[in-house]
Amino acid sequence: MGTAKRTTLADAVARFTRDGMSIAIGLALEPAIPFAFAHELIRQRRRDLELIGPISDVLFDQLIGAGCVRRVTAAWVGNVSAGLGHCYRRALEQGVPRRIEVRDHSNFTIAQALLAGAIGAPFIPTRTLLGSDIPRANGTFRESVSPFDGTTVLLVPAVLPDLAVIACQRADEEGNAQLVGPWGISREGALAAREVVVLAERVVPRREISSAPNLTLVPGTKVVAVVEEPFACHPSPLQGAYPRDHEFFHEYHRATRTREGFDAWLADWVTAVPDRAAYLAKLAPRWPP
Repeated sequence: MGTAKRTTLADAVARFTRDGMSIAIGLALEPAIPFAFAHELIRQRRRDLELIGPISDVLFDQLIGAGCVRRVTAAWVGNVSAGLGHCYRRALEQGVPRRIEVRDHSNFTIAQALLAGAIGAPFIPTRTLLGSDIPRANGTFRESVSPFDGTTVLLVPAVLPDLAVIACQRADEEGNAQLVGPWGISREGALAAREVVVLAERVVPRREISSAPNLTLVPGTKVVAVVEEPFACHPSPLQGAYPRDHEFFHEYHRATRTREGFDAWLADWVTAVPDRAAYLAKLAPRWPP
């Protein structure tokens, strides 16, 4: 395969994303969130996306505010440092910039849904969420009776994303990706997805990956594109590479309380910034600490 999968971020988004597709992203919970990929989706004006994930921090909020999203399948959308996702709330309450559909999950059931997709099961039965309002809000779960003991179980259907986006410390040119630190449900999401794009801090020789195979999160056979993109996860952290930029999250929270404030923030940090290198140059006076 050689270097056939090596590409730029802009090219990966242009080639492997399309309007209307489902994208699993931010699967490691609070760390390793590939904001660079989300910003390129916004710059390339992708529309009608379904976003799939557990806790995306403000990545989902930014894509919603930019008008890229039609549906969210997730456990939570907001700003971990501050609580509220202003763009998410405006979309739900006011239809600004457009109305979105929400399929509610808990962190556990989104993991189950992706695990079902990863192992080729149509659903996974569970007792979690019985008696809560989440099954009603989700609309895709089904109650059933266990054939073993006659008790009520909840059937969580498989989620099969069109694309999963994984950020990691290192990968080889084939896309064998290694993530140090919390994985969250990254493996389940990558294996459930039809295709995977990897954003790596470094692209390294295959022998480095082979020297520690237990760290390999996703095999290269699932990967269609490998992008070497240092600091792709800022403002979220990547273990051993850079810390979380707490103040950036607080600034985003303050700036996006209004639609006009979000539009100004988006122009400042995304649409007027041609690529990640320019983003980092703009960030350089204040970060890393």
